Amino acid sequence: MDMEVESYLRPPEMYMPPYPAKVVTLATGGKLVIRQVTRDAVPTLLQAVKPTLEVPRDFYDIVGARLYAELLGWYRHRVRDEFCLVGQIDGLLVGIVNTRSFSPEVDISLHTLAIERGLRIGAHLFAAKMEYSIEYLGRKEVLITAESPIGFRRWMIEYGLEKREGQHELGGATPFALTRDLYFRSKDRLVAGERPVPADIMKVAEREIMIASEEDILEKILGAKRKVIQ
Repeated sequence: MDMEVESYLRPPEMYMPPYPAKVVTLATGGKLVIRQVTRDAVPTLLQAVKPTLEVPRDFYDIVGARLYAELLGWYRHRVRDEFCLVGQIDGLLVGIVNTRSFSPEVDISLHTLAIERGLRIGAHLFAAKMEYSIEYLGRKEVLITAESPIGFRRWMIEYGLEKREGQHELGGATPFALTRDLYFRSKDRLVAGERPVPADIMKVAEREIMIASEEDILEKILGAKRKVIQ
């Protein structure tokens, strides 16, 4: 009986072609691998998200809490048509982004979480999920909202997004849209990376998603080693 009920609780899944991994050379010379992950990676990703739940700076707490729930919902088959991309440097997880497909025409951008700050990792990961939605999934537009001033500057202003009426799925602030025209006008300026990823670099990324310690994650976000958030 439980399995029969489960079949009703699980949403149908839209076919989504895989996102081809790419590598971005950072200002430090480090190699950021951006690749798609499956549900099997979620328990590992949650370990990296959890320390952010008590970080009010730049609204990491609400972004982390919502991302945690979205990833868990995806893992438990309670979110429809979600995809997740991760960023790794030498195998170490430095960022996560996710989006949900609302229809064959529209995607809904959910969250962007950068663990390593100061290297535009969040910006590169956000651009990658826009690339996937527009170029590989063929969406006409992606609906976006922001939960922090940094997010508003990075997404709404840098991309020149179009304001939309109504509400984003996350509620809150006014929704904006990245259309295909806006994406391709911004692509050369904001979308970076090379394909294919060199085999040795890709091997390290795929071998294991390494997670920094809670103390190191807080240090990367806050800029100082501390477990108690003031």
